Amino acid sequence: MWGYMYGDQFGLVGQIGKAVGVAVPDLLSRSWMLSSICNMVTWEFVGYNMIILYAALRSIPHDLYEAAAVDGAGAWRIAWSIKIPALRPALVLCLIFSVIGSFQLFTEPQLMQRLAPSVIDSAYTPNLYAYTLAFTGQEVNYAAAVSFLLGLVIVIASYTVLIATNRRARS
Repeated sequence: MWGYMYGDQFGLVGQIGKAVGVAVPDLLSRSWMLSSICNMVTWEFVGYNMIILYAALRSIPHDLYEAAAVDGAGAWRIAWSIKIPALRPALVLCLIFSVIGSFQLFTEPQLMQRLAPSVIDSAYTPNLYAYTLAFTGQEVNYAAAVSFLLGLVIVIASYTVLIATNRRARS
């Protein structure tokens, strides 16, 4: 589907550009590839994050809304003073999941590698690099070391995000 949408001749973006009369950039080129992958990942995981945020919104007690209405708070004040502070733990969770997911990109670059092999090489992401080492180069031990280091980087990055968000909450 993404290959069809990003294709310059028959893709959706190319067809819209031709209909409007605008020059369409090659979304499979080296300068646009990261944006194309970011678009894929956004469409892939925005629903997952929205479910987490929706569940957090549903868990806010209605008594808080009623108390705010009695105090004369408007929609913006309710959002700023009730909803956003109540969503903070869910937002932190979504942020940590997004950081972890960004380090673990594999499927999207592998898919785009088939469409633009001159743009994405076997070391475009750490997971793609470890996969290529293990299954193409038969260097299983080196691939395991790369995977272990990737896991360590993910733990450090997630802990850093957690520490930074907790410091902001205390101050």
